[in-house]
Amino acid sequence: MARVKLDLPDDFVFSTEIPLRIGDINYGGHLGNDRVLSLLHEARVRFLMANDFSELDVDGAGIIMSDAVIVYRSEAFYGETMVVDVAVTDFARVGCDLVYRISDKESEREVVRAKTGIVFFDYDKRKTVAVPQAFKTLFGEG
Repeated sequence: MARVKLDLPDDFVFSTEIPLRIGDINYGGHLGNDRVLSLLHEARVRFLMANDFSELDVDGAGIIMSDAVIVYRSEAFYGETMVVDVAVTDFARVGCDLVYRISDKESEREVVRAKTGIVFFDYDKRKTVAVPQAFKTLFGEG
């Protein structure tokens, strides 16, 4: 069976620390696969806030997650603090990708590589819109 491969970019523009809570741990005693998307969501919200944006207002546009790729590299356990690095890549007319690297803070062990595609969206008109110029400029695309 073919495996998904996700290459990491050279540079990450944001980093945040997220301690794993008991609710993040599954019956196998490690980070649950369903909780990884929640960690990515938290990191994305923090990334946007650090740049004076929100999921509903990126220079006037909202965002919608269009796809996700998750590649597990190792286990993570209750009480560990994850470092989530975020990069912005692959700009298109109405969206781009956010690429994430999740690592254990103490050991620097890589736990997850992930990508979420985001599309910029006008929630009032219920349609996609072009990537806001302020977002493109901030991340070297305009």
